[in-house]
Amino acid sequence: MMHVDAAIPDPERAAAIAPDTPHFFRRTIPGDLAGVVERIVGYQENGQALRQAPEIAALVVPLVINLSDPFEIAFGRSPTAEDRYFSFTSGLYPGFLLINSTGAALCVQIDFTPIGAYRFFGLPMSELAGAMVTLEDLSDIGICELREQIASLNNWDARLELVEEFVRRRIRRSQAATAPVQKAYETILRHDGLARVGEIAASLDWSRKHLNQRFRELVGVGPKTVSRMARFNNAVRIAHAGVSNSWADIAYAAGYADQAHLAREFMEFSGSTPSRLPEPLYR
Repeated sequence: MMHVDAAIPDPERAAAIAPDTPHFFRRTIPGDLAGVVERIVGYQENGQALRQAPEIAALVVPLVINLSDPFEIAFGRSPTAEDRYFSFTSGLYPGFLLINSTGAALCVQIDFTPIGAYRFFGLPMSELAGAMVTLEDLSDIGICELREQIASLNNWDARLELVEEFVRRRIRRSQAATAPVQKAYETILRHDGLARVGEIAASLDWSRKHLNQRFRELVGVGPKTVSRMARFNNAVRIAHAGVSNSWADIAYAAGYADQAHLAREFMEFSGSTPSRLPEPLYR
């Protein structure tokens, strides 16, 4: 469940350039998967382990296909040996989680948009929200076979190409009528969580209750929760951009009532105060 921005095309050459550091192999998302997939990434640790690495209120649904050691992952607390997961997915969670690894992790991660995940898995997202769901729990033969195919390859480009085509086939087969919720979800993101839920529902000729029901099915949590997560993520972007050193100014820019309101949301979504905001796992 890592967010990354670096791409290295060849693992042997990468190891020669930067030994004992994590390497990332990223595939550019084609236009036909836009709005479905945020990123497809290969991750190879090469000895550098994660220790209490935070993931904060992410608006993606990851599918991690593991080829080596498991991760230890827990919602809202430090993980233990009882929290080990090999290959898994996890729906939206309005909070933070912490991750440990052994330094030998080797995996492919597909980050879906929530509605992209609904179309890919063919499941109500409420069944995945706030949960760690293993491949065994999913009982998805296709994904299990994909894991075996990935494991048989030694080239990252070939692995990620295989994954992309697998996702494409699944999405083409899905006939989910997701357009109204997609529009509502994108409206929330476009306004950084500040759009009024009642007005969004009215624009669709829906009641707020019906919008909430459809969001829980297709997104995993209600539109109000998505709005809070989007507003928090915008505040984090503003803070990391370094535009202002004043948390009162950041709170105002992100649409919070005051700095105290922002501090409460930060504690819930990141487990820390704004002044101790963790950097993204991998920038």
